[in-house]
Amino acid sequence: MSSLQHIKEALLQSYEQLGGINHLDGTNLPSEGSVNKLASEFMHLLFPGFFEQSPVNKKGLPDVTDGRLGAVSERMCVEIEKALRSVDRPDPEAEARRCTVEVLGQLPEIRRVVRTDVEAAYLGDPAARSLEEIILAYPCVLVISLQRIAHRLYRLHVPFIPRMLTEYAHERTGTDIHPGAEIGTHFFIDHCTGVVIGETTRIGDHVKIYQGVTLGAKSFELDEHGNPVKGVKRHPDIGDHVTIYPGATILGGHTSIGDNSVIGSNVWLMKSIPANSIVYYKGEITSVVRDKNVHKSHKHAGDPSDSMADWII
Repeated sequence: MSSLQHIKEALLQSYEQLGGINHLDGTNLPSEGSVNKLASEFMHLLFPGFFEQSPVNKKGLPDVTDGRLGAVSERMCVEIEKALRSVDRPDPEAEARRCTVEVLGQLPEIRRVVRTDVEAAYLGDPAARSLEEIILAYPCVLVISLQRIAHRLYRLHVPFIPRMLTEYAHERTGTDIHPGAEIGTHFFIDHCTGVVIGETTRIGDHVKIYQGVTLGAKSFELDEHGNPVKGVKRHPDIGDHVTIYPGATILGGHTSIGDNSVIGSNVWLMKSIPANSIVYYKGEITSVVRDKNVHKSHKHAGDPSDSMADWII
């Protein structure tokens, strides 16, 4: 017992000296378990009947929805208020209620957009047998749906909770989409593993990406003290009807991928690409030094390694 007492005293001293504890003498931070429960409840609201243990019919749906909305509203208010109090936001109780009502009021529109994501997954994957299979079994539905909700909270400047929602999806799917990313309709992430999409990324409509894709920052701008500058454009823009194949890395806030372009596997890209382009990794067997990314016009169908003129990017 004496050894445990010694460990306790050492831990208390560590808490005092190093920090990293909750706001024990003030308002506690949002609860991870409660926010995770909120994420699950959001999925039930978006897709009623899909994740229930007991059947739901149309007759009972109004009562089920009423009860679920009430529970979600109460939980959101509590967690948002804690988040706002922790950063000394004025009148956090009223602000939490306002943010809760505003985000919940956007759920019908979010459902409309998420429906396009489900359709994109069905049309983009020949292995898919039905829309129901997409909703029940495809991880992209979870991660994209929660990001779309988290994005609304992010735009309302709610601290902590938007990132906690997307991290719940990240943990379950292996795909990390920052709540700040702006994503158009009909978005599909095939296989949905190892994908990273940064905070200031902008993605157009009808974009399809595969596993292992990174839409990231090229470098971090530093202030006079050597600290990263926050709030600047760091991540790329992706146009409409773009396909990005596995392992591609696209970096930089000034990098833009034009509409109707195709980015091949394992491409490392830090320059903008015009519309209707193909970018692929060209490996020369005779010399690794000569390996390069090649950018070609996409106006002809067929293999990108055909005889079209090319240039180094």
